[in-house]
Amino acid sequence: MTENTSRGLFKLNGITGMLIATVLLLSILAGLTIWGIKVQQGSASNYYDPAPIVGSLDKVQADSKDNAQFAFQDAK
Repeated sequence: MTENTSRGLFKLNGITGMLIATVLLLSILAGLTIWGIKVQQGSASNYYDPAPIVGSLDKVQADSKDNAQFAFQDAK
C-alpha cells in the first residue's frame, strides 16, 4: 500500500476547510436570526385585526357584488 503523502494542514480538507465551513454556517445563522427578528418586530407593530371582518359577516349575502367590501385586506 502506498501512503497518502499529499495531505496538508492548511488545504481545504484540513483546518482551512473547517474554518470556512464554520464561518459560512455562522453567517447563515446570523442572517436568518436578524431576518427573523425584523419580521417579528414588523408583525408586532402591524398585527392582524380581524374585527372589521368578523363584525360585519351578518351582512354578507350569498350572491352579491357588495361582498368585496368584506374581503380580507392587507394590514396598513
